[in-house]
This record gives sequence, C-alpha cells and structure tokens, in this order.
Amino acid sequence: MSGVQRAAVVLLSLGEQQAAEVLKHMGAKEVQKLGVAMTSVGSVSRDEVEKVIDEFVDTLERPSLGSGADEYVRAVLVQALGEDRASSLIDRILMGRNTTGLDTLKWMEPRAIADLVRNEHPQIIAIVLSHLDGDQAAEAMKFLPDRTRADVLVRIATLDGIPPHALNELNDVMAKQFAGNQNLKSSSIGGVKVAANILNFMDGGMDETILGDIAQIDEALTGKIRDLMFVFDNLAEIDDRAMQTVLREVAADKLALALRGADSKVKDKIIGNMSQRAAEMLVEDMEARGPVRLAEVEAAQKEILAIVRKLSEDGTIQLAAKAEVFV
Repeated sequence: MSGVQRAAVVLLSLGEQQAAEVLKHMGAKEVQKLGVAMTSVGSVSRDEVEKVIDEFVDTLERPSLGSGADEYVRAVLVQALGEDRASSLIDRILMGRNTTGLDTLKWMEPRAIADLVRNEHPQIIAIVLSHLDGDQAAEAMKFLPDRTRADVLVRIATLDGIPPHALNELNDVMAKQFAGNQNLKSSSIGGVKVAANILNFMDGGMDETILGDIAQIDEALTGKIRDLMFVFDNLAEIDDRAMQTVLREVAADKLALALRGADSKVKDKIIGNMSQRAAEMLVEDMEARGPVRLAEVEAAQKEILAIVRKLSEDGTIQLAAKAEVFV
C-alpha cells in the first residue's frame, strides 16, 4: 500500500472522533487525499491492517517525545517545507491561530473561488491563484472567462512578490468574508514556476490554448513557461532509480490506464524498471482492457504526476531540468 493508504488504514482504525481530531491538523489537500483513500481501502484484510498498525506503532516509538516536541515539530516542518511555507502551518499547530482569509480559500471548491474573484482585477485574481496549490488554481481557472485566463497567467508568471502590506490588505478583504485576520509573513508568490505548475494541471488541450493566447501577449514568456512544464511524456527523462521509487507508489490499475496512448519511450522506461513478472502483468492488463475514455487516461496520468511531484518536493527523487518547477 502507498503511504496515503497506510495512513487511511490507521485513521479508520482509530474511530470517528479520534480520526476527526487528527484531520483537524491537516491541510485541505491532505484531508482530500486521505478522504479518498479511506473510501477505497474497504477490502484490506485483517492481517494487512495489523501489519500497518504495527509499523505505525514502531514509528511512534522511535523519536523521544517530551517537552521538546514543539521545537521538534517546528524544525521538521521548516526543513520539509521551507521557512515561508511552514510559517503559517506552525502558527496553526503550535499557536492555535485561525486560518487566514487567503488560506481559507484552500478549503473552497474551485468553482466557488472562481465565482468569488471573477469580477476582480486580473492582478488580484493572479495573486489569489498564486496563493493556492497548483491543481486547485488550475481547476478554478477553468471557470474563469476565456479572455481572462491568458491575462491572469501572464500576471502570475511575472509576479515577483508583492509588498507585505498589500498582501495583508488583500488578506483582510478575504478575512471579512471568512475567519481569521492574521498578518501574512510571506510576500514571495507567483513567478514563471507557479504559472507552469498551474498549466501542468489543466485538462488536455486547454493548456496549449492558454499558451497560445499568452504567446500573443509575450512570446518570450511563453517559452520560459513551456520549458518549466512537466508532462507525462517527460517521465522518460528521469533516471532509473527515481522511476523505481515512483512505481512503488503507483497502483497497478492506474499505471495500466495511464499508459494507454502514452509515448513509447515512457512505456519502455516504465517497463524497463519493473520485474519481468510485474511487466508481464502490466502488459496483460493493458491488453485485456476494453476501450476507455480519454478523460480517464488523462486523470490517471495526472494522478501519477501528482505522486512524482510530491516525491520531488520531498527530495526523495530528482527530476530532469524541465521538472525544475517541482523542485
């Protein structure tokens, strides 16, 4: 099982009240991933559950817990996320602060976010979307008018941070509609990497349409964004060790679906990093499947890319130069 599936088994074993207490300390993305996993592990055997719980208990017993727990958590989060990204999370966990206005958007449906900002100036929309995770920003952008998307992406790509007081003012506006009114400590948002990351999550065809619109505004910027985009075919460029690490986290059925219509180089790369038996089973699964919708294939590919992105952000694997957007 993947790490998320093992976490889901632990939470399901805790019971409703205890699991809810744990989820309160997680971000919107983590809650969503765990929720999906918790609904899909119903067929886990008793032996597998016991194994997962034993591993979990063993992990708990390794660090020494005591009065230094706050410092330990702070150090781990800063090392994992960086000072800026960890700051607000540390405040919420260790200081009991409420979610800020802009952070509250991360818990909203993408359509609701788009409805909230669609009448704002494109620069405001760019700042708001830059504050979200790439996939959530991409979903929200789908609900914006066609004429607005390219303008917003250009502004995101050319953002070079904004003054803290301006970010605080925007946060206060959002806070009036939601909860929390703390100051934001980071003004480093936006940039070409953020724009590329958002486009990575756009549905097939829509990313190229937006890039074409951006090219009419700033052709050089389009090239910079395209260079930083990482798509499914780029998996052929990662090294064998990284590929093997990725494959350990990907479910076999998702892999078989994602490879339908994939570039031959990607197929060869993946099959070449599997055991002979596993490769034979994968090929048999692909051949046994009937016709599938393109949307299903793209969804499976995006799920695998999300795993790759997470492993890269954690420092577990290194990606090629074009994957710099994930580093």
